[in-house]
Amino acid sequence: MKDIVTELTHYCAILIIVTYVIGSVAIAFKCSDKNDRANTRMYGVSLFCAIIFLQILFGLNSYIMTLDVRMFAFYGAHMIYLVATFVLFRIFYSKGSVILLDHMLFLLTIGLTMVSRISFDKGIRQFELIVLSTILAGLIPFIMSKFKLLRKMAWLYGAVGIGLLVLVLIKGTNTYGAKLSMEIFGVAFQPSEFVKVVFVFFVAAMFEHDSGFKTIIKTSIMAAAHVLILAASRDLGSALIYAIVYVMIVFVASGKAIYLLCGLFGGVGASLAGYHLFEHVKVRVAAWINPWSDIEGKGYQMEQSLFSIATGGFAGMGLYKGSPRTIPVVEKDFIFSAMAEEFGGIICIGIVIVMFLCVYLMIKAAWESHGRFYRYMALGLGVTYGIQIFITIGGAIKLIPSTGVTLPLISYGGSSMLATVAMFSIVQGIIILKRDEDDKIEKAKLEKARREKERREKARLEDSKAEKSREAKEQSKKSKSSKEREGNSENNKYSGKRKGNK
Repeated sequence: MKDIVTELTHYCAILIIVTYVIGSVAIAFKCSDKNDRANTRMYGVSLFCAIIFLQILFGLNSYIMTLDVRMFAFYGAHMIYLVATFVLFRIFYSKGSVILLDHMLFLLTIGLTMVSRISFDKGIRQFELIVLSTILAGLIPFIMSKFKLLRKMAWLYGAVGIGLLVLVLIKGTNTYGAKLSMEIFGVAFQPSEFVKVVFVFFVAAMFEHDSGFKTIIKTSIMAAAHVLILAASRDLGSALIYAIVYVMIVFVASGKAIYLLCGLFGGVGASLAGYHLFEHVKVRVAAWINPWSDIEGKGYQMEQSLFSIATGGFAGMGLYKGSPRTIPVVEKDFIFSAMAEEFGGIICIGIVIVMFLCVYLMIKAAWESHGRFYRYMALGLGVTYGIQIFITIGGAIKLIPSTGVTLPLISYGGSSMLATVAMFSIVQGIIILKRDEDDKIEKAKLEKARREKERREKARLEDSKAEKSREAKEQSKKSKSSKEREGNSENNKYSGKRKGNK
């Protein structure tokens, strides 16, 4: 009976996720911005209901497999979080994108389910981080609407980013060959995750008014400083993300393909230099080229990742039926492999589609936004999110060497979670500002049309009064002429009578 129920919940979850993905794709390419506001709120509620049903299935499956009553409290608290986030967002940010919010909640649900399956204690910690991130990031759209000086602090963003990265280089903790994190008051965090956002702010602010050669040179020097400090810290995954994001924004801002080609050749050269300079990069490349040559050593993590993906197949083994803990650091770098083993290829493909739908919505927000600053900011955040997805999943499936980058919204980690939720919130703020501006423009058009209508109506009334006055004068003239003719006629009659009497 236990196996029947778990299999049933597993295949129902597959059906819900497939339906969610198909509906999301249809909504993304069918609805324009105006339709998104007017009509897709109903679609947003439908997608949210699918997330709730999915959460119920995951909770039921987890309890049946573990018989741990704590699962009821855990999944119940998560459901309260989902409902509260959705409802409060609709109340306070009614002009935000409900579809983008749904996708974020969907990915958070998938990630939290997988992390709690790997380690329940880490699942609780991850849930606490999600709630904290949502509360803090929930203030961002409000701040963006009130403080218009954000676009005028380019060099401050650059200085803050450089300062944090230098601090990690000096005080950072060495993790798997790279200085990634540091502790403040006993709390460990990874500054490079937050600097990614600050870096995008810096580049967007620099190119807001000018994207000429001099500005590109000045901005490139600061961007190179970020990348070189990360390289010195051996955080090459983050350095790669920063470099790609910068090249893409420069290409879009300038419209010149030469910068794209320069970035491509520069990236190839930097990759070769990193390979020859850093031993842990050689280890990862060797594991990528042939993990079977050293199964118990360098290639163990990659080999276990590939075994997990192959074991899952298309349908997956089911929640709690796989062996994800055989992969080292599975809850961070290789969580996609764990999902492939237990959720299966169909669900994983759906998750990837939803992720890139988020990228699409971010790029769409960039193209539709008013002003270069917000356009480049949304573009940079979208590219940051998309590149991070690509290199994390690519490393897990042996498409590229592993870089040690986490899968945003899904992997375990407080810094990544807070930074990614903040990115989504910033894009929501950009969408809200754009729609506020659209409403102002539409209101101005309606006001102009109203005034034009009033002017025409007033002119019509004045013309009507003038016409009536003219008609009254003509009528008066006609009346006067008629009386004069009648008077003349009476005089003629009287004169005739007098002649007759004579």
